[in-house]
Amino acid sequence: MDWHNWSGSVAARPQRIERPKTRVELAGLIQAADKVRVTGAGHSFMPLCETSGTLLSMGDYEGGIDIAPDRRTAWVPAGWGLDRLTEALWAQGLSLINQGDINPQSLAGATATGTHGTGAELGSLSTQACGFELMLADGSLVECGPDQNPDLYQAQRLSLGLFGVATRIRINVLPAYYLEERIERRPLAEMAERWEELGAATRHFEFFVFPYADYVIFKTLHPVEGSGDLKHSTDIDESIFRNVCEIGRRVPKLIPTLQRFMMKMSAKPTQRVGPAWRVFPSDRTIRFEEMEYEVPRAAGLPTLLEAIAYIRRRKLPVAFPFEFRLTAADDIWMSPFHAGPAASISFHQYAKMPWRDLFTEMEAVLRSSGGRPHWAKRHTMTVDDVARLYPRTGDFLRVRETVDPGQKFVNDDLARLFGLTPPARS
Repeated sequence: MDWHNWSGSVAARPQRIERPKTRVELAGLIQAADKVRVTGAGHSFMPLCETSGTLLSMGDYEGGIDIAPDRRTAWVPAGWGLDRLTEALWAQGLSLINQGDINPQSLAGATATGTHGTGAELGSLSTQACGFELMLADGSLVECGPDQNPDLYQAQRLSLGLFGVATRIRINVLPAYYLEERIERRPLAEMAERWEELGAATRHFEFFVFPYADYVIFKTLHPVEGSGDLKHSTDIDESIFRNVCEIGRRVPKLIPTLQRFMMKMSAKPTQRVGPAWRVFPSDRTIRFEEMEYEVPRAAGLPTLLEAIAYIRRRKLPVAFPFEFRLTAADDIWMSPFHAGPAASISFHQYAKMPWRDLFTEMEAVLRSSGGRPHWAKRHTMTVDDVARLYPRTGDFLRVRETVDPGQKFVNDDLARLFGLTPPARS
């Protein structure tokens, strides 16, 4: 059986690919397998889901939404995609606190990797999870939360899938709300001077900047009173950009001119209002490869400007824009945001163009200011890097050893990353 991730850069040949529907079926699959990994929408660019054993998809697993009496939390199926989950919550008069700009990923995959949206005072999706139900390596179910199996809970908040298969997650929610989205072109020089002020002025702030352009696409989201459904459901029309990417792939020397053309085309401001679950995500149908570093916030803009200058000096053929976002600090053991408020710098390349050597060069720039990589996006961290960047690694691995001593949920790349050797066989 063949499996590959969304971008096509990670491939695997599992012995089995299964979509369990019941607790009994899931337990049987886990108990019978030597190795188990779980995949959602395949949006991890690292080989987190790669396995030669059993690969599970939990999108069809039994269960529904169970809302707490105070309507501040809800138990929800871990394997549901954020698209399905947020629509179902809206029907119950609820919304997630925050989301990223795409929504096919499963909730379990998003929390397990620290996936995030944007907002200076808002944390990743992992910070929104306040309880988990897991099926362990022996097929047993266990719940964990701040007051129940607290060490397992702390480790599971950003788990990389190392502790078991998440079947349900208790998530924080808000009363359903609407968002106003505004998109406009602004000079990069202005953004470099005012980014902190602009980031503090709205609930959600981000911008995109092509490395060969001197303007940015500035985007804000802010809660407003509702005004009905959206007339359209994406922030940017990708049709022109798709053609630009193809021209740039064939004639890389045209990329600087094409990017300046793209910015001229985006001169007209846009505005829309709609349900939060529909405004947060956007269409991202052009395949790309991605690296993202979470940089100490004060170093965010200087690091981005250095990355842009590096690309210009080297005349590198980078087709996609950088994405710049703000994310709040948290206390999660393996979170890239555990060390303080961060600026997230996402670096992309068109999937049909060479990217490996390019990412190697760019990673050196992004790491220079003390950045920590997003777990699910391209990076070259070593076991020494993990131990240096994450002081609670020892606690994380201690819990992992307790619940999965046979390393059923460990694949080759995670074994490398955490310095795990296969357990001795009797």
